[in-house]
Amino acid sequence: MPGVQDALTARIAAEAGFEAITCGGYASTAALIGEPDTSQLSMRELADHYARICDAVDVPVFADADTGFGNVTNTRRAVRAYEQAGVAGLFIEDQVFPKRCGHMAGKAVVPVEDMVAKLQAALDARRDPDLVIMARTDALAVDGIEAAIDRACLYRELGADMVFVEAPRTVEQMRRICAAVQAPLLANNIEGGLTPMLTAAELEEIGYAVVTHPVALTYAVARAARDLFATLRRDGITTAFADRMLDFDGFNQLVGLPDLRAREQAYLDQAARVIAGRPHPDQETGE
Repeated sequence: MPGVQDALTARIAAEAGFEAITCGGYASTAALIGEPDTSQLSMRELADHYARICDAVDVPVFADADTGFGNVTNTRRAVRAYEQAGVAGLFIEDQVFPKRCGHMAGKAVVPVEDMVAKLQAALDARRDPDLVIMARTDALAVDGIEAAIDRACLYRELGADMVFVEAPRTVEQMRRICAAVQAPLLANNIEGGLTPMLTAAELEEIGYAVVTHPVALTYAVARAARDLFATLRRDGITTAFADRMLDFDGFNQLVGLPDLRAREQAYLDQAARVIAGRPHPDQETGE
């Protein structure tokens, strides 16, 4: 699942042929407020963000529900709000709030009892049985791999549809996790992060069911924007950057302007036919 950061990039990912996409808190925080991923966005901000993304594409969208945004009551409300937004799946994690990106230093995890309660609340809150709920543990960096595996197995036993052990540091650790946790497992490819970057085929061989690239787009957008603005600042015009840009017509095609105009005209044509088919007021009165 490629990571997107907004409705526009979701459309581009779907156009590229991906059958499912994800949008994490890291990319969302960067896109919406230009800040680090440190629990700065509220549940409502993220739910509204996901609603716009889901409206833009027909492919399933996998969402980040952070730590559940509080206790079991907050977690329940978050699941309901995300489901109403149209997401196909979401994850909650066992970090202490405010959380940090899983590859940042200084993480802490809640007591396992707290996460068990929130996970059960999430499972009970969903209305659509097809909504995928994944449990994530960040315990590896805090308490070691055995503790992380123990939590992951417990979360699966409780009914989590998928499990994610964040930030293993070696391929050996990744293999241990996949061998020990009997659940569909997610791998996370973070450019410059703690976990070894492997191809989808390599991860499948290890035992993972899905891989996300949640921040690659954000890093690419940031680099492209820097280069564009440097060019514009230097030259006073974007000509030297034109081969790395869509033009006016190309962008209109991407966002579906021709289809929108055709739909508008179809409704106008239909309205004209309805009016033309009605009796004229003079005919009704016989005048």
